[in-house]
Amino acid sequence: MAQPLGRRERKKAATRRAIADAALELFTERGFEAVGVREVAEAADVSTATLFKHFPGKEALVFDEDGDAGAALVAAVRDRPAGQGIVGALHAHLRGVVAALDADDPQVRRFLDLVQSSEALREYARRRWLRHEAALTAAIVAECGDRVHPTTCGALAHFALESLGLLAGEPDPVAALDRILVLLEQGWRAHVPGASGL
Repeated sequence: MAQPLGRRERKKAATRRAIADAALELFTERGFEAVGVREVAEAADVSTATLFKHFPGKEALVFDEDGDAGAALVAAVRDRPAGQGIVGALHAHLRGVVAALDADDPQVRRFLDLVQSSEALREYARRRWLRHEAALTAAIVAECGDRVHPTTCGALAHFALESLGLLAGEPDPVAALDRILVLLEQGWRAHVPGASGL
């Protein structure tokens, strides 16, 4: 069972949340590029030095920490049910990720609109997501052993992660993801014939 946060950790978390909330409010109201970091710090009633202790840069103000995203991708491959292939496991996991971005939720819609309004934020989100590629590749390689070349495993990891970037503007992102993953599944199966469970 997780230990409750101490007073210092609670204060740090509250400060981080206040900064992120102030940033989102200002960015939504005036646009990401129109707001400076100093303005965000002032709105959150902290110094710019404190802001940078919690966030490495301006783009990071928009995104919550996602330390578990990489672990969840690895677990989707490593802990998949018996008989489920790797692409099928990634498909199911990525469907959950997309479904969690429910555009009917006003807060999610506000966040998605903000990200889509800024090229800097779109690119930051992409880089942030793709940083899990090495861990996902390693998990696929571990599952495949010597039956599949590591470069092929890396390609699967890369294209599976990149699939989310193709969904912007799609009226039905889940259906679009399904089409992409079916294509990946067919390519994987053609390249790995007879590799049961992969």
